[in-house]
Amino acid sequence: MEVQETRVQTNRVLTIPNILSMARLVGVPVFLWLILRPEFGGPKSDGWALLVLMFSGVSDYLDGKLARRWNQISSLGRLLDPAADRLYILSTLVGLTWREILPLWLTAALLARELMLLVMVAILRRHGYPPPQVNFLGKAATFNLMYAFPLLLLSDGGGWLATLATVFGWAFAGWGTTLYWWAGVLYVVQVRRLVKADAVAD
Repeated sequence: MEVQETRVQTNRVLTIPNILSMARLVGVPVFLWLILRPEFGGPKSDGWALLVLMFSGVSDYLDGKLARRWNQISSLGRLLDPAADRLYILSTLVGLTWREILPLWLTAALLARELMLLVMVAILRRHGYPPPQVNFLGKAATFNLMYAFPLLLLSDGGGWLATLATVFGWAFAGWGTTLYWWAGVLYVVQVRRLVKADAVAD
């Protein structure tokens, strides 16, 4: 991960990558509503919720790829992309924990990592640095979790499909959580180096 500011290629707002990121953000409350419908007396809408998650995963891949290919990297896009990732993870954690598909310990572990990152961002801002960009390790963690969550949602049923979804869902969840924390530790190390360098310069 590079925490230094990279060159911004465009200041345009309505680019295809930004529109994809905005659509992902709009999908967050839709997904949460779909996944929680049965908890409030409504019908199960897990199929629709899975479609929203699939769209999120595809658009997450496309917005970064298109931004680089079409030279449409922007300050707004660099904010929208990680924000959408974290909001999807948060909404999925809330929904699956509420439905008792995810255990509280796993939810707590992922939320603790997010809290740690918020503290690191606050420290960077205090020293005049921008928020850290998402690195490959962080993206790999997100992709693992984005695979894990729909599979674990599918596991909330019966038959061979639910059994397979349980096995693969927990495998992805384990790898995703491990990589998520690994990326978080790297953020802490890099922030510590920057703060120490500032102290030496002063």
